[in-house]
Amino acid sequence: MKKSQTARDAFSGFPPQAVAFFRGLAAHNDREWFAAHRAKYEAAVMEPARAFVLAMGERLRRLSPGIQFNPGGNGSIFRIFRDIRFSPDKSPYKTNLGILFWEGKGPRMGCSGYYFHLEPPTLMLGAGLYLFPRPLLERYRRAVADPEYGAELLAIVGKITARPGFTLGGAHYKRVPAGYDADPACAGLLRHSGLYAGCEVPLPADLHSPALLDTCWERFEPMEPLHRWLVKLTRGGFDS
Repeated sequence: MKKSQTARDAFSGFPPQAVAFFRGLAAHNDREWFAAHRAKYEAAVMEPARAFVLAMGERLRRLSPGIQFNPGGNGSIFRIFRDIRFSPDKSPYKTNLGILFWEGKGPRMGCSGYYFHLEPPTLMLGAGLYLFPRPLLERYRRAVADPEYGAELLAIVGKITARPGFTLGGAHYKRVPAGYDADPACAGLLRHSGLYAGCEVPLPADLHSPALLDTCWERFEPMEPLHRWLVKLTRGGFDS
């Protein structure tokens, strides 16, 4: 049996108990409740999440051969524990399952990738880079201001956002940064601190079956050109 078939067969979907766990956690976000339900978290959330990482990661390599994924610690699956040191919200746990498939060298959060976010009652799927590291932000702005590369990105973004339910994120700054005189059509892209596309849908019925892989693929595939543009950016491909 081929490796990709083995990985797919190992993923059978997220059980209904996974949804119930996150709904319960949202209502009782404290250490006592989590400790009492930790076994359910491991069995209903983490076990299928690891299988999903392997199966979806192999599938995504058909789109992006350099994609990286790791079901282990500090890999694709984000920790459920919140960093509350500097937050006014002291809730100790995230009420979602976040999974990242990334491409590039360096820390995963500095790379473009595909993102899976399960947070009842919705599922969000996205692609791109949430926040540009400072050196990459300057490179991004130069690429957007370039007539050729900026037009290429604008066309990619236009095709994605023309699809029902798909949106663009990452806009942060109120003004175009000083020193940049881009085509007015690209000016909005210069106000971004990150760049990503995504779609959010009610929890699909196939969440509980292997068909979830197909659902994710159908939404990741249209976002691949944005991911590819960003990977080229991180590799210095737009530098003159």
